[in-house]
Amino acid sequence: MQQSTTKAIIYGVNDRPPLQETLFAAVQHLLAIFVAIITPPLIIADALKLDLATTGFLVSMALFVSGVSTFIQCRKFGPVGCGLLCVQGTSFSFIGPIIAIGQAGGLSLIFGACIAAAPVEMAVSYSFRYLRRIITPLVSGIVVMLIGLSLVKAGVIAFGGGDPAAADFGSPRNLIVAGTVLASVIALNCSSNKYIRMSSIFLGVIIGYVLALVMGMVDFGKLDVSSIESFYVPVPFKMGVGFSVSSIIAVALVYLVTAIEATGDVTANSMVSGEPVDGEVYVKRVSGGVFADGLNSLLAGVFSSFPNSIFAQNNGIIQLTGVASRYVGYFIAAMLVVLGLFPIVGIVFSLMPSPVLGGATLLMFGTVAAAGVRIVASEKLDRKAVLVIAASLSLGMGVELMPDILKQLPEGISTIFSSGITTGGLTAILANALFNRK
Repeated sequence: MQQSTTKAIIYGVNDRPPLQETLFAAVQHLLAIFVAIITPPLIIADALKLDLATTGFLVSMALFVSGVSTFIQCRKFGPVGCGLLCVQGTSFSFIGPIIAIGQAGGLSLIFGACIAAAPVEMAVSYSFRYLRRIITPLVSGIVVMLIGLSLVKAGVIAFGGGDPAAADFGSPRNLIVAGTVLASVIALNCSSNKYIRMSSIFLGVIIGYVLALVMGMVDFGKLDVSSIESFYVPVPFKMGVGFSVSSIIAVALVYLVTAIEATGDVTANSMVSGEPVDGEVYVKRVSGGVFADGLNSLLAGVFSSFPNSIFAQNNGIIQLTGVASRYVGYFIAAMLVVLGLFPIVGIVFSLMPSPVLGGATLLMFGTVAAAGVRIVASEKLDRKAVLVIAASLSLGMGVELMPDILKQLPEGISTIFSSGITTGGLTAILANALFNRK
């Protein structure tokens, strides 16, 4: 398998492709990840009812930090980074806990929790062989399922218009725009052209945005041109930082799961790049990649953004293009940084009507849940495994569907368990350990 993969690679990890081919590959990666990077800050900002300026700033910082993080992963600084064409972006996994924390204590508490809990993932990078007995594929699959399922509600709300209390929520106009985006993404994803398939979400969002413009759904009245800065200078802790033990605990569990995901992504990237997937080189590569994953998330909190994770979809582009050169990652990183430094980019996408985003994210979140199902299905599902799944999904989705179940508990405890990902993930770990499943 490794030999056939190696033969399919035109430019290896340390090769330097010609500039034209490097730029072409970099743009393909950018189109595949752009929407995924800006979606978490848009969802979080919408849930926290943030104004346009703050939303635009969060989107810009997400792009900026993703660029810096991608460079660190690709360049590799000593033991930090995997040294592969590994692209990082804002993680979907943290959306649920972050919204819960933000509603309780605001943005500063979110960034404080993201910073303080990040060392958990960095520590995991050196102790993964022991934690694999606790975080098994069954546990990881359940958590990934919960991430997707818990986000479906946010996708449906955006699909209908963004505010369930609004008079036009679920109006034919909103559903037409969202449905067009959804149908476009599906149709483009079925294209025989491999590059159109990889760019399907980005192109679907553009189609929906244009349709929304034609239908008069983009509110330019909220745009105050005089207040828009021409250029952002990233400033550490610009949005403030605060700390609470319950918030840190809630985020720390997600970092634990993200470390498992990062390990799988680095392994998959090594495989499609024709690099070894065992031995000392591989172990150091995984350790450096997971460590950088945590460090980059810490940097995200410092620069008022949300935790990052390695994107799996870029592995598909490496397979399609045959370009595994990490030098392509430098260009991707530069493009992301440049996009993040110009506020107009964040503002334009912050003006995007909710149905446009909802049409794309609903499918994305369903895909995340489906990935979790696939991981779980790869395991032997005996009676004990079914009990672990049942308990985890019941409790995890229970707090998502009926959050008031926790309202009588102390605030610190309710903050930890208000996210279905945290509650279901902890249940999966404990139940799996209780039944002594390996």
